[in-house]
Amino acid sequence: MFQGVFTAIITPFRNGKIDYESYFSLLDKQIQARVSGVVPCGTTGESPTLSHEEHAELIRETVKHVKKRILVVAGTGSNSTREAVELTEVACKDGVDGILQVNPYYNKPTQEGLYLHFKEIADHSSVPVMLYNIPGRTSVNLLPETVLRLSEHPKIRSMKEATGDLGQMSKLISLVGDKMTVLSGDDNLTLPLLSLGGKGVVSVISNLFPESLVKLVESFQKGDIGTAQKIHYDFLELFALAFIETNPIPIKAVMSWNGFCSSEIRLPMTSLSAGPGADRLKKTVSDLLAKGYK
Repeated sequence: MFQGVFTAIITPFRNGKIDYESYFSLLDKQIQARVSGVVPCGTTGESPTLSHEEHAELIRETVKHVKKRILVVAGTGSNSTREAVELTEVACKDGVDGILQVNPYYNKPTQEGLYLHFKEIADHSSVPVMLYNIPGRTSVNLLPETVLRLSEHPKIRSMKEATGDLGQMSKLISLVGDKMTVLSGDDNLTLPLLSLGGKGVVSVISNLFPESLVKLVESFQKGDIGTAQKIHYDFLELFALAFIETNPIPIKAVMSWNGFCSSEIRLPMTSLSAGPGADRLKKTVSDLLAKGYK
């Protein structure tokens, strides 16, 4: 179920509120590109700044608009297990296809704490669960041995891996085998992870270039390694520039420059700083569009 390209979709704002007109257009772009699914209310969607009411509404409106044409895997994580369970139960009731569960941030639980946290959430979920390991933002690393234990749970079916450590990813895949799919949480490691047995990516870049990321993954899966490599190398600079400031600041700017939404972003995030980095980002995106990438 969890394989291919899943877009960690941005949340457009206008005058302090969610801009649903722009958001639905973004969803349509993803559907037309044949991505496997979208992930609303993830970090890229500025979930930490959404109220509980906005969070539930955004997921509900996503499900209504998508109408099962692609998967909706909603971010319902929290550093409070009880809150994550509550968010999960609401999302399941509203018809999502899966949920994304990030490591509890700031608390820095032990591996046993992580195991019990994710198990408790999965026990209350009526849909499959994708775990999300991103130590750089949560200060805790969900180790492969712990994921192996969690893979025994019938609802835990995938892992979004954003450690940037291909060695750890290799160990994870070797341990969980066919029990779970492993997806890259970093666009630049999509192709390397596919070569190790990974099954796709939860992508930031696919907000603007969904067809290109789908083609990269599908080309690799069909054995057309040359095409997959060409896309990978053509996008290599953008993969790096998309993180010149904290995600989702750069991708929000890129989407605004290309007319998909306003550049409005919620504090404590701020708009992309003017300067050489922003100029390089704009030129790189323009060059890729000129080459016909979509």
